[in-house]
Amino acid sequence: MNIGIANDMPLAVEALRHAIAARPGHRVIWVAADGEQAVDFCAAQQPDVILMDLVMPKIDGVEATRRIMARSPCPILIVTSSVGANAWRVYEAMGAGALDAVDTPTLAGPEARSTMDLLLAKIDQIGRVNHMTEAARAPASFASGPGTLTPLVAIGSSAGGPTALATVLGALPANLNASIVIVQHVDQSFAVGMADWLDGQTALKVRIACEGERPAPGEALLAATNDHLRMTSNGKLAYTREPAETPYRPSVDTFFHSVVENWQGEAIGVLLTGMGRDGAIGLKAMRAKGCYTIAQDQATSAVYGMPKAAAALGAARAILPLPAIAPELVSRVGAPRAA
Repeated sequence: MNIGIANDMPLAVEALRHAIAARPGHRVIWVAADGEQAVDFCAAQQPDVILMDLVMPKIDGVEATRRIMARSPCPILIVTSSVGANAWRVYEAMGAGALDAVDTPTLAGPEARSTMDLLLAKIDQIGRVNHMTEAARAPASFASGPGTLTPLVAIGSSAGGPTALATVLGALPANLNASIVIVQHVDQSFAVGMADWLDGQTALKVRIACEGERPAPGEALLAATNDHLRMTSNGKLAYTREPAETPYRPSVDTFFHSVVENWQGEAIGVLLTGMGRDGAIGLKAMRAKGCYTIAQDQATSAVYGMPKAAAALGAARAILPLPAIAPELVSRVGAPRAA
C-alpha cells in the first residue's frame, strides 16, 4: 500500500516509518508536516491511506480530514499520541470522514511491538476494504410480513457517520414510535464512547447493543463489537463472526440481510455517508421485501460511497439530504407513542 503521513513530530514520523518498513509491500510516498500540506499532497498524489495526526500546525487533523474528503476523498486513519485522551476529537474526525483511530506506535519499551502490530492491523483492514469487490447475493428468505411489533429503523453508516447520526438522531422525538439499531463502522474500543456521545446529541436513549436483547421503542442501539450484529428469528440481537471474510466490521449488509430474514414487523432501512459499498446490497434486499428505504444524497454526504452504491442499485426508494431524513422517519412510523 502507498501511505501518506501527516504529522509534525519527527519522533512520531520515525516510529511510523519504522512500523511501515516492517511490512513488505507498504511504502511511504509523502510526509506532510502540517494539515495544509496533507490536503495539497493528497490532491497531487493520492495514497491508499493517510496516517493523520490530530494536532498539527496551520490546520489540525480534523479540518484536514474534512478538506481532503471534500477535495480528493481518501481513506484516513487517525494516529495520535493517545486516542483515549482525545476521544471527542477522534469522534469529530470520524464525523469528518476518518475511518478509524489508533495510538502512535512507540520505538522502544515493552509496548513497542504491540503498538506497531495494532497500527499495521488497522492499515491492513483498510486495505482489505479498499480492494474488496462485493458479490451480489440474494437474501435466503423473506419474513412473512408485518406483525404487531413496533417499527424498526435500521441505520448503516461509515466514514462521516458520527456527525450524520447525530444530525438524524438529534431531530427525532424521545417518544418516537420505533426502535432504532445502528451499525457504524467503528472499532469496539470506541463504541461505548460513541454511544455516550450520541446519547448527548438526542432526546432518544442511545446505548450499545447487548447480546440477546430486543430493540425497544424510543431507544437507539449501536453495534458495539468487531463482530457482526444480526437480528435473530425471535427478534433478539446477536453477535457473530460470520461472514469472517467480510472486511467491514461490523457489516451493515449482514445486519440488513438479517432484518430481511428474521424481523416480523415493519422495517425502514437507512444508509448514510460512508466509503465503499457496505449496506447497498442489504438495502436493496430490504426494498425488495417491501420495506421503505432511504439513502443520503451526495450533497450532504461526507463520503458519497455507500449511499452512491445504493442509488446505483436502485436500493433506495428515497434519496434525501441529511436534514430531511429524520422528518421522513417520523412521518413513516406514524404518531409518536404516548410518553
